[in-house]
Amino acid sequence: MIDQMPSEMGLPKDAPVRPVTPYQYPAVHDMPPPRATAPMNDEEQFKLEKELRSARDRQEAQEGQKGQKAHAETVKKAAPAAKEKSAPVTEKQPSGAIIVPPAGAKTNP
Repeated sequence: MIDQMPSEMGLPKDAPVRPVTPYQYPAVHDMPPPRATAPMNDEEQFKLEKELRSARDRQEAQEGQKGQKAHAETVKKAAPAAKEKSAPVTEKQPSGAIIVPPAGAKTNP
C-alpha cells in the first residue's frame, strides 16, 4: 500500500528498494521425513548399556592399577633412606613478629 502512495507521502528517498521476490518464511509446521532406520527396541538398548558398563569397568580397573603403581613409586621416592637422618627443622621468627596461638589453644593469663 505504501508503494502506491506518492513519494512525498510514502517512503523516504534514501529507503532501500524492496526485493523483487518476497521473503520465504521457514516451514515451521512441516514434519521431517520418516527415519531410514528404526529406533532400538528394549533388548537392543539393554545389550548396548551392558556393553558400555563393561567398557567403563575395564577402564576404571586399568586406571586403578596405574594409580596404585604411581602411588607406590611416589611413596618409594618420598620415604627417606634408613641410613639418612634429617636434622630437626627449627623455624626462626623475624624480630618484632607477633605470634598468635592457634584457635582453641589455652594460654596463660
